[in-house]
Amino acid sequence: MLGEHRYALRAVWTGNRGAGTTGYRDYDRLVTVSSTGKPDILASADKPFRGDPARWNPEDMLLAALSECHLLSYLHACVQAGVVVVGYEDDATGTMQEDGRGGGAFTEVVLRPQVTVAEASMLEAATAAHHQAHEWCFIANSVNFPVRVEPEMRVSGARAEEPA
Repeated sequence: MLGEHRYALRAVWTGNRGAGTTGYRDYDRLVTVSSTGKPDILASADKPFRGDPARWNPEDMLLAALSECHLLSYLHACVQAGVVVVGYEDDATGTMQEDGRGGGAFTEVVLRPQVTVAEASMLEAATAAHHQAHEWCFIANSVNFPVRVEPEMRVSGARAEEPA
């Protein structure tokens, strides 16, 4: 399935309070992101940038894209390795540093997937599949900052205090 893939969405600013951008404090940073056939995402700037903290912001969405890309790539790698994954959760974090000139950049993202596999005999291959998933992740391959993966592996039915 080699080839070029194209993606499209529409972002509509909905934060005009009636005076447009007459001043920095005179408008809301509300945005609706939509793509055909998908539910809308209500977005905004992050709270420190005068945004609505109840809405997704671009930084949240970048972190979510990295987490989901790794998850989906990982599940595929596990299928190929004969690993049966029965649970996957990720507590991902990202760090962004402002540059003092009005901009900034992410400096790193850390993915912390907690993976549950069907059998203890699958643990080694399940752990190794994270490396393959990281190599395959389109989003991680597209960013210019480190994306670290710190997995925690478990076996289905094992008690929480007995790490696998």
